[in-house]
Amino acid sequence: MRYFIEFAYDGAPYFGYQVQPNQISVQETLEKALSTLLREPIKTTGAGRTDTGVHAKKIFAHFDFEGELMDNLVHRLNSFLPESIAVKRIFEVKSEAHARFSATYRTYNYFISTEKDPFTKDLAWQLWRKKLDVDAMNEACKILFEYSDFTSFAKLHTDNKTNICKIYQANWEQNGSLLKFTVSADRFLRNMVRAIVGTMIEVGDGKLKPEDMHRVITEQHRNSAGTSAPAHGLFLVDVGYDFLD
Repeated sequence: MRYFIEFAYDGAPYFGYQVQPNQISVQETLEKALSTLLREPIKTTGAGRTDTGVHAKKIFAHFDFEGELMDNLVHRLNSFLPESIAVKRIFEVKSEAHARFSATYRTYNYFISTEKDPFTKDLAWQLWRKKLDVDAMNEACKILFEYSDFTSFAKLHTDNKTNICKIYQANWEQNGSLLKFTVSADRFLRNMVRAIVGTMIEVGDGKLKPEDMHRVITEQHRNSAGTSAPAHGLFLVDVGYDFLD
């Protein structure tokens, strides 16, 4: 039987989602808890591979298990897992359902604090020293919809077979001192959102004009885009599947 698990995590204590040698990861922590409670080795496949320090408010993974799941597995997992990981639900899916490849879209938020705020210092990029032109940043967002090759925002030397993505949504919203960037796409390249945010900040503080985004994208080189925004302001907030409401 194949099961989906919906969960959330604070990425600060982890070296990213994916298992890696000699570093603590979200995937390893989750698999250890599942394996202990289900009394056999459990391997999971996640919807995405967030980088070190990136958070997830809503993410899915799948795992296969032949036995019958205990009724209180979610409760027991949450008791077993550290406070930084919270399981929301576990449910059966068809055998061909895949947490990564069946996803139709992913949505990220990036948060920036435009005032010095000790309560958001670990969850938002503190940019209170800069005066940002949010209207110009939103003009730059519109240009993203005109392109599909986002090589300029991709981390170098990865195993990506293609840098083609389709962006469905991209916009900035100001709510008091908190500035939120929302971006949805069918897929994202490694470091893509943080590179886009870093470039948008250069538009917001006047180093680039909104129309310069055309040049940044068409040059198809990472050096054409801005410096990546810090990881702690980035949240994966939704993953969509055709078989889920």
